[in-house]
Formats: sequence, C-alpha cells, structure tokens
Amino acid sequence: MSVQKLSSSSVPTFHAMLIPTLVGLKNLGGSGTVQEIYEQVVQILNLPDEILEIPHGKTSTSEVEYRLGWSRTYLRKYGLLENSARGVWSLLSIADDFEHLEPKEIVKVVQKAEKSKVDASDRMIETMEESTEELEWQDQLHGMLLNLEPAAFERLVQRLLRESGFIQVQITGKSGDGGIDGVGIARINGFLSFHVLFQCKRYQGSVTAGQIRDFRGAMQGRTDKGLFVTTGTFTRDAVKEATRDGAPPIDLIDGEQLVQRLKELRLGVKITMIEAVEIDTAWFEKI
Repeated sequence: MSVQKLSSSSVPTFHAMLIPTLVGLKNLGGSGTVQEIYEQVVQILNLPDEILEIPHGKTSTSEVEYRLGWSRTYLRKYGLLENSARGVWSLLSIADDFEHLEPKEIVKVVQKAEKSKVDASDRMIETMEESTEELEWQDQLHGMLLNLEPAAFERLVQRLLRESGFIQVQITGKSGDGGIDGVGIARINGFLSFHVLFQCKRYQGSVTAGQIRDFRGAMQGRTDKGLFVTTGTFTRDAVKEATRDGAPPIDLIDGEQLVQRLKELRLGVKITMIEAVEIDTAWFEKI
C-alpha cells in the first residue's frame, strides 16, 4: 500500500482520537506529557509504524501527532482537559465519566462555541496562520539541524547537555566504539550524579530497536544509563526496547523534542516578545 493511500484512508481522524486520548490519560493516572499521551493512543488504536511515520505535509510533524494535537485542543475547549505551562495535560473532574460521550457531540459543541465568539471563516484563517507560524520556525530549525556536519551536530548535543546541567561532557566518538559519541555526568539537585553515555544520529529516518540494542551493547560494563539523540524519530519497537525490563535504560530524544529543548534553552533561537499597550480608561475617570 502506498504512503499516499495510507495518509488519506488509514490515519485516524482527530474525532477518532478523542476518546482514546481520555482513556490514555486515565491509564496514566490522570495526567501525562504529550509524548506519554501519544504512546497511549498509539497503543490503544494499535497503529502500525508505517502509519506513524506518515508526515503532515512537508513538516517534521507526523500526521498522527498533528491530528492528536487537535484532539487535545477540542477536549480542552469542551472542558475535559487542562494543560500547564510545562506541557503536562490532565483530566478535569468532569471527565471522570466519559464513557458515555460521543465524539461527534464534542466536536459539535466546541464548534458551536467557537462560532459564537467569532465568525467561523475568520477563526479558521487565524488558527491556520498561528499553526503555520509555529511550524515555520520548527521546520526551519529542524532543517538546519539536518544540514549540520556530523561533528557539528555532536558539538551541539555537547552544548545542549552542558546547558541542561551535565558536567564533564566529552565527545569521544570514534570508529569501532559501538556508536557511542560521548560521555557526561548528570547531576541531580547538586547531590546525586551518574555517568551517561550518549549517541547522536543526525538523519531523517526512524531509529530502530536493533540500533537501540547495538547502543546498549556498547554501553555494557561502562555505565548504567544511556541517552540517544536524533533529528529523526523512534519506531514503536525502539521505544519499547529502550525501556525493556531488566536492561539498562536508555532515554530518547527525537527531532521534535530536540527542537523544543533548543528553544527552551535559547540555543540558536531568539524569542521576540511583542509589547501590547492598553489605555486604562478607568484610571483617567478617577482623576
């Protein structure tokens, strides 16, 4: 089956992801990050890797992630979810009994509420412009990462780890080292510390479970913790392998998470705040 056919007929609509999103959050104990919600919904809907890898247009975001974002937005506007500034989504008390909810009813109520605030066509244009602006900087940054030389990408990851609190971060990558590119020491609250080996993979594809196993093999006897950073994505089996019971854990950072982390740390990203001036008419009336 071609990617085009898969993208048009096999990717679940955001309507179909509404209830699975609620179920996933319930499974997570009532709250979770975007990534945790994504993993839950993928498992609930049993989505294969070929569906998960379908991109949304020419962006670095997958079609599943894009539609799941709309699902979260509709559930928030319906009053079932809330999200914090730290990117954590949680169920509201009203969502305790959601089994009886109909996705079509949720969509209908939210769209009706939106129409009462602003003309539907204007609102759609505004939303599309906001989404486009958000995607533009993400895609531009992702493209720049892909164009970096391998050594430059390794230096970027080294800087990223240092800015994130790691110490003694060194690039050690050399042939025959099992893909290990560097080592650092992660410190927790200034008291606890542990050695971390990391691997950097700068490409657009998906890291497989086999590559995670190879990395873990190279880690054996040298550390109990690994970090795998890529500009691409991880297959579902790779994610499972990274957290497999009985094996040294490996933390994963994909392209989307890497872009967001660079933004948070202001590494290669400048954020311009727009000043809004509002006249306080009530203040003048008191003169």
